[in-house]
Amino acid sequence: MSGESDCTRTSLSAGSPSDNELLPDRPKYVCTLSPDLVTKAREELQEKPEWRLRDVQALRDMVCKDYPSLGTCLDDAFLLRFLRARKFDYDRALQLLVNYHTCRRTWPEVFSNLKPSAIKPVLESGFVTVLPHRDPQGRHVVCIRPDRWTPSNYPITENIRAIYLTLEKLIQSEETQVNGIVILADYKGVSLSKASHFGPFVAKKVIGILQDGFPIRIKAVNIINEPRIFKGIFAIIKPFLKEKIANRFFLHGCDLNSLHQNIPPVILPEEYGGSAGKLDISAWNELLLASEEDFLHDFSELVLPCDSSPHDLLVSGDADEKQCDDSLRGMKPQLYYCY
Repeated sequence: MSGESDCTRTSLSAGSPSDNELLPDRPKYVCTLSPDLVTKAREELQEKPEWRLRDVQALRDMVCKDYPSLGTCLDDAFLLRFLRARKFDYDRALQLLVNYHTCRRTWPEVFSNLKPSAIKPVLESGFVTVLPHRDPQGRHVVCIRPDRWTPSNYPITENIRAIYLTLEKLIQSEETQVNGIVILADYKGVSLSKASHFGPFVAKKVIGILQDGFPIRIKAVNIINEPRIFKGIFAIIKPFLKEKIANRFFLHGCDLNSLHQNIPPVILPEEYGGSAGKLDISAWNELLLASEEDFLHDFSELVLPCDSSPHDLLVSGDADEKQCDDSLRGMKPQLYYCY
């Protein structure tokens, strides 16, 4: 995946031969969206099928001009993820792409050796899985269960790696790129000691990735069985959330009827008052583990262009660490109070 050679080969101007003529080795994009999803993408994402490849080429040209050393994949299908996530705004899509690679470079604990086989213990624990059925809006439901994690077995970064790979697999689907996803987080049994692992520094990084560093549309976050300690956890998270995302958080407590207003029981497992049988993690684990070839590239060693400004980075070094340390000092008494 050589960014320089790709950019050298993709400098097309008006009147140039077609992309496919110049790049016989680049996969030709074939749209897999249904007619209904094409319409939805047009209405919600400003995606016009007749302009789609023109838009992709525009983004590709911007990458080659402004970030020739980024080392990113420049295939049509890959770049489309970023255009769709930013409603075909070229500048915002480019920034998202840069952030995507910046995240990988600046957090080696998460992104080094990132592949399904490396996080098999997390998958087997059931910490994160994807429900087998989509909701009525065509969205996958990602189920996260922190109580399945035993901190003495592996650090919290392993859980983050598992969530990231899950999202990477989901976003390969054009249907998911258009519809987005829903998160169901079950905080049953989360103790103070376990919550303390999710401090402001980790929170800021994770939220930075989900909001500004990954091409996925998170349409709702449903929290179920949250203990009193969650007030402290949410107090850590909220300052880093954009208003639009914060408004998509729904705290249901132990009220399954409230949960069912957001996620219909027909797609939920019995554990959450649904009629879809027992929660089975094996199918998703098998699918993800069988996708090893999709995750062979270790992007953590990519070097960003030397002209990248601090505004391009999600992590700005000492200033962020100081801010997080200050937040941590203020957070600990609040956690103990809530607990």
